[in-house]
Amino acid sequence: MQHSADLTFFSALARQPSLAAAARELGVTPPAVSRRLAALERRLGVRLLNRTTRRVSLTAEGERYLEDGERILRDIDTLERSLTGSRETPSGLLRINATFGFGRRHLSPALSEFARRYPQVEVVLQLTDRPLDLDTHGMDIGIRFGLPPDARVLARRIAGNRRLLCAAPAYLERAGTPATPRELTRHACIVIRENDDAFNNWTLSDGSQSLKVKVRGALSTNHGEVAVDWALAGHGILLRSEWDIAPCLRNGRLLRLLAPWEGTAADIHATYPPHHLLSARVRAFVDFLAARFAPFRPGDADAPTDAETYW
Repeated sequence: MQHSADLTFFSALARQPSLAAAARELGVTPPAVSRRLAALERRLGVRLLNRTTRRVSLTAEGERYLEDGERILRDIDTLERSLTGSRETPSGLLRINATFGFGRRHLSPALSEFARRYPQVEVVLQLTDRPLDLDTHGMDIGIRFGLPPDARVLARRIAGNRRLLCAAPAYLERAGTPATPRELTRHACIVIRENDDAFNNWTLSDGSQSLKVKVRGALSTNHGEVAVDWALAGHGILLRSEWDIAPCLRNGRLLRLLAPWEGTAADIHATYPPHHLLSARVRAFVDFLAARFAPFRPGDADAPTDAETYW
C-alpha cells in the first residue's frame, strides 16, 4: 500500500514545475513535500529530482520511476475495474484539443458518433495550429502526431501514420521526378511551419538510415490543408501525413515519391494527464477512438469502402 501511495505522490509531484506548486496541488506545505520526497529517495537509495530554488527536474532514475510507476498504477486500475466492473456511466464535460486538419476532417465525424453513443457527455473540441499544454489550458485529451514530447502525460496509440513525399503529376512533368532525397534541394518544395522546428529541414528515413535535407520553395504555410491544395495545384513537392493525402494518392491527383523514404514517426496518439485516467468519459473516448481508427491504414488498397469516412 505504501509503495502505491508513493507512486501516486511522485506522479503528482513530477507534473508540477516546483515543490511549492506541488504543495499547492497536494494541499500540504512545501516542507511536507520536501520531507516526503527525501524519505522516498532514502528508501529507494537514488535521487529522483534535481532541485533548485525555482524549479525541479527529473533525474534519469526519476524518469524511470515516473514512467514505470504510472504504468503500474494503470495496471492496478485496470485490474480493479476488471474485477469489480465499471458501473460508472460516462458523463460530464470532455475537453479535447487537436490540430485543425485532423480535427476537422477526422475527429469531428468521430465525435458526432461518440455524442450519439454517450449523450450524457458534453464535448468541447478546441482546434489549434499548435498542440496546447493540457494542464495549462484545462484540456482532458490531446490528439498528437508522433511521439508524445512530455513524459508527464499518458499516451495511447490510436492509429498508425506515415509522413510521405508527394507531388502532383503536373509538377513532375514540368520539373522531373527526384531519384534520391538529395535531389529535393533542386526542387520547389512546399514547406509547413509547425511547432518550433526548422520548417525547411526535412528529416527522412528509409528504415535503415536517416538524413536531413534542407529544402526551399516559394510557398510556405502553417496550415496543412493549404499546403495540400498548393501541391494539388502543381506548385511543388510536399511532405505530409498519410491521413491527409491518402484520398489524393488513391485517385492519382498526387503521386508518392522516393519510396521507401518517408518523414519522421507520425503515429497518432491520444494523450491525457495521469489523473484523468480515472475519468469514465476519458476512458470511454480513448477506447472509442482506438476502436474506430486503429484497424484502418490510410494507404491500404483493400480498405473497406466505408473507410473513406475515416480519412
